[in-house]
Amino acid sequence: MLSLQNAGKRFGPRVLFTEANWLIRSKEKTALVGANGTGKSTLMKVLAGLESLDYGTMQLTRGMSIGYLPQEGLRLSGRTVFDECLSVFDELRAMEGEIEQTAAQLSELDHASPEYEAAAERYSMLQERFHALDGYALDAQVGSVLTGLGFGKEDWSRQVDEFSGGWQMRIALAKLLLAKPNLLLLDEPTNHLDLETRNWLEDYLHNYPFGYILISHDRYFLDVTIDRTVEIWNKRLTIFQGNYTKYLSQKDERRAQLNASYKNQRDQIEHLEAFINRFRAQATKAKQVQSRIKELEKIERIEIPEEEPIIHFKFPQPPPSGRNVVEAEGLAKSYGEKQVFSNARFTIERGDRVALVGVNGAGKSTLIKLLSGVEKPTSGIVKLGHNVLSEYFAQDQYKVLDGDSRMLDDMSRAAMKVPESELRSLLGCFLFSGDDVFKPLGVLSGGERNRYALARILVSPSNFLLLDEPTNHLDMRAKDVLLEAIAAFSGTVVFVSHDRYFIDRLATRVIEVENGVINTYPGNYEDYLRKKEELAAAATAATPSPKPVFAQAQARSEVSTTPTRIGTIVIEGGPDGSNGVRDGRIRRLNPIKQKQMEERCVFLEEEIPRVEASIATTEEQLGVYISAAETQRLSDLAAELRSQLASLTTEWEDLTLQLEGQSANS
Repeated sequence: MLSLQNAGKRFGPRVLFTEANWLIRSKEKTALVGANGTGKSTLMKVLAGLESLDYGTMQLTRGMSIGYLPQEGLRLSGRTVFDECLSVFDELRAMEGEIEQTAAQLSELDHASPEYEAAAERYSMLQERFHALDGYALDAQVGSVLTGLGFGKEDWSRQVDEFSGGWQMRIALAKLLLAKPNLLLLDEPTNHLDLETRNWLEDYLHNYPFGYILISHDRYFLDVTIDRTVEIWNKRLTIFQGNYTKYLSQKDERRAQLNASYKNQRDQIEHLEAFINRFRAQATKAKQVQSRIKELEKIERIEIPEEEPIIHFKFPQPPPSGRNVVEAEGLAKSYGEKQVFSNARFTIERGDRVALVGVNGAGKSTLIKLLSGVEKPTSGIVKLGHNVLSEYFAQDQYKVLDGDSRMLDDMSRAAMKVPESELRSLLGCFLFSGDDVFKPLGVLSGGERNRYALARILVSPSNFLLLDEPTNHLDMRAKDVLLEAIAAFSGTVVFVSHDRYFIDRLATRVIEVENGVINTYPGNYEDYLRKKEELAAAATAATPSPKPVFAQAQARSEVSTTPTRIGTIVIEGGPDGSNGVRDGRIRRLNPIKQKQMEERCVFLEEEIPRVEASIATTEEQLGVYISAAETQRLSDLAAELRSQLASLTTEWEDLTLQLEGQSANS
């Protein structure tokens, strides 16, 4: 399909990659990974034909089409959103026009004339090709993709010029998906997408009929969309089979092998050099010395590039707050006639890590502004608890920075007790290294200043952090530092993020803003999705829709294939919550999803005994009286562990039943 042979590319005097050999086959779903600055985006541009190689060759299959989405910088104008997306079908629409013209000719020509026969043959050929290319469903295709990418029907007739840069990138992505090139090249496609839209894009890519290559800093997105990983490391391309998690495991193994090979080679070189130095002056050993010198010259030296240091950063722990950090009563917010939400009631307690979720425009940023005091509610109250000190990180936090201050000086003033070496390590993790730390903040781009503003908050936090999309503009390494720091933070955090991995690892509660209503769910994002599915299934079961006799008969003879999402697993089932079971028949799971369920089962089978052991230990400790407070603490802990055990056991039983059903059906 497409291949690179001994390919190399320089950026000025620096070699990005060399001796790259890569065969990209049809329908392969690949992630391109590597540290910042290794040349991932440059290689994408080479594959797209926008840049040339400095060495080697690139070959494409004749007639192959390639679609490329850059990280940013696209600007569209002059058409409505719907017409802009329809423009990818210009060839089909021209064919449709020719079909209409040919039909008009046929109505006027003599049926016995040779012209009629030629026009009829042309009309038949055009009709067949138009039908094969699904030309009669163009509007439906455009509507489906625009809806999936978050455009409401009222947006379809708006001019593309009216949309911000992030929404313009969504339009560009929609055009690429509709065009269905043989190879999709997507550089950070999730940058401007919310969680719901990312979920839709994951499903779309699962069913994409051709191949694609992704660059992304979203681990979960990569794990569920790719089956091979190509890494740029040590100026070479290395190919790994499997998703991102498997790549990390294989990379550690390869690194260990490379280190072992490097050590063996160093031992060999030192042995040869020792022989040469020992016998160089002896005429009787001249032949052996020359032989060793030639052997030494032929050795291709193994290089171990310096790894980026792993940064472990901990927040300076803030003073404790009272137990109740925020209490909201009857909270409502409107902008003119637009009601964002109303009658919201919730409490956030000390130590909670709360993820705010909902589609773009639902009111997540509005809610976090109300909690921070930046905006006032239309009605209701937001009451902060005892000794609560809040700090708010906005999406445009860079606007409040002093543009004349140098980065390191400004950081040092914010954290006078933190050593400069530690501050520079933290800035390096957020992609500011070398002389960057001496730049005035005013010369940084908006994204760079936001990254800096987030790093600045880490060194002097209050006990109540409100973070609006802190993971924007961060690579995986910086996200890991942020995640680890917040997980170890003793204060309270409310955050908005579109990174599924980040939310799943961090959140202890989820607050959903949807259709003007605010609901609270315990657990992380996966727990939230599971609860939403349970509620939807219960609502469907409580209000069954009547079916005509024919539809009932058809339902008995066919199994619905509507996907029902449960956490990270998609189970093929019907909207009635039957998980694909009707009249004793079971819909086979996708092997990938079945594997995920099996792995979850193995985890639960290991976790349940651990929880049982913790319960036994806690009950044993309860038998020894120390103090009333300690007895109460142990009693609460035992109750919490029993509740956890019941939840894990129920989940294990449900998964086991589903997997047993799959085995019986196979």
